[in-house]
Amino acid sequence: MDLVIFDCDGTLVDSEFLCNLAMQQQLAELGIETSAEQLVAEYRGVKLNVIMSSLEAVFSTTFPDNFEVEYRKKVAQLFDLHLTPNQGVIELIESLSIPYCIASSAPRMKIEQALRVTGLDKYFKGKIFSAYEVGSWKPDPGLFLHAAETMQVDPANCYVIEDSLVGLQAANAAQMKSVYYAPNDVEQSPLAMLQVQHMSELIGKL
Repeated sequence: MDLVIFDCDGTLVDSEFLCNLAMQQQLAELGIETSAEQLVAEYRGVKLNVIMSSLEAVFSTTFPDNFEVEYRKKVAQLFDLHLTPNQGVIELIESLSIPYCIASSAPRMKIEQALRVTGLDKYFKGKIFSAYEVGSWKPDPGLFLHAAETMQVDPANCYVIEDSLVGLQAANAAQMKSVYYAPNDVEQSPLAMLQVQHMSELIGKL
């Protein structure tokens, strides 16, 4: 194998709860009650505008024009206060002897903030691929294929490490080897070639 492609949210950094806590708070301002845990379970890894459209349908409402802007402000504030790298991530990155990069459905600004706050930015300078810049969101394989092409690696020689089912679907559609990081899930996913509960399990395997 010649390249490791990391997802960012939920994979490199422990951000899924924080992102969905921000969504819970944003919805509460509109009088809609839900929980961050429920939102994580339903929408992990899904594109934001798809999430928003789904929530509008579920709660029979239309969000105000500034909904996304205010939501992203809340996410940024929570990241600054609480975001941490997932356990074992730094050790795994430092163990790698092959190139690696990030391919994330998040905007570049959010990715860069997450890396900066957690101290991971030094590992990924010049190696960040955002769906917002490529115009392709998971489960479409376009983002991963773009990352492989830019890094000059055959897709068949790439590992993708993901924490979401849509990410695994994208990796499989790109004909890449998929690794499912599922710290709270002992049930094996049929979508993944390999599944781990802790990043340290991958040291020496990639």
